[in-house]
Amino acid sequence: MNKKFFSILGILLFGVLFSASAQIVGNWKTIDDETGKAKSVVEIYEGKDGKFYGKITKLFREPGEEQNPICDVCPGSKKDKPVIGMIIISGMEKTSSNMWKRGTILDPATGNVYDCKMWRDGKNLEVRGYLGISLVGRSQTWLPY
Repeated sequence: MNKKFFSILGILLFGVLFSASAQIVGNWKTIDDETGKAKSVVEIYEGKDGKFYGKITKLFREPGEEQNPICDVCPGSKKDKPVIGMIIISGMEKTSSNMWKRGTILDPATGNVYDCKMWRDGKNLEVRGYLGISLVGRSQTWLPY
């Protein structure tokens, strides 16, 4: 009986640890897929509707650059608003134990809004923005912050 008890306990603990590691809530350092440099910190949180959202909480800018630029190319209510504090990820739904889809991501540098999907790869978060089909887009690896 002891052996069976510990086997079941081990399976339960593995399940709890696996599901906890597959979460996206928290702070993520975004890395520019073209330059490899850190760009910002995005805080991902779960909204009251059970969907996931992300807002920029910090920018990594050069000393001579505007430290909190205004997004003059962003659409709608985000136009002419500061980038820090801006919600750039909206409406992400958890579709499996390790995948979030059906939401959007805004690129404040261009004002473009893309369909988005995200998944965990070990400690990191893989983020893919795309138009229409996932094959046409670009991916970034975000690091825990």
